[in-house]
Order: sequence, then C-alpha cells, then structure tokens
Amino acid sequence: MIFLIEELEAARKAADMNQQQLATRAGLSRMTVQRTEAGQIDPRLSSVVAMAKTLGMDLMLVPTALRPELESFVRSGGRFLGQPAGSGAPLSIAQTLLKPTKPTKPRAA
Repeated sequence: MIFLIEELEAARKAADMNQQQLATRAGLSRMTVQRTEAGQIDPRLSSVVAMAKTLGMDLMLVPTALRPELESFVRSGGRFLGQPAGSGAPLSIAQTLLKPTKPTKPRAA
C-alpha cells in the first residue's frame, strides 16, 4: 500500500495540486489526505479510489506473476520488446490509446 500512496502523492504534486485541493475535489478532508500521505493512517479503499480518480488514475488488480512484465511494459511507454525507438518509430500502444481521434465527416446521401 505504501508504494500506491507514494504514487498518489507524486501524481498530486505533478498536477500542481496541494493536499487541500485534492481533498476538496475528492470529497475528503484535508486531514485524511495529509495523514494518508504521511503514513499515519491506513486509509479506506474508497478514499484511495477517490484520490486516484481525482488525479485521473484508476486502481487495477494485477496477478502477482504478471506484475514484473506489466511494470516493464509501462516503463517502456507501451512498446513491445524489440520495437524500434526514435522519431521514425511506430506509435506505441500507449501513444495510440492516448492519441486524440479526428471527428468523422458525415457521408453524403
């Protein structure tokens, strides 16, 4: 759980959000956010989920056996092993999923 809380704190800071702002947006008290980040309480799952969603994140259960491969995949930016790097490389899976879609034009009848 500590790793998860550290990730949430890092995401909050990356979003340039203070503890009060996160608490307000997540529907929590500032003390809950502060004490959670300080490791002073073992937060409810609902509090962790609310903080994560507010920061644009989702919690996902991953089988322990798959965790090393998943972490490696995420660190690589969603690229398969052996996929070329550089500006001429094809988009990674993560880049493809995050790519904005173009609106389609209606077909003439």
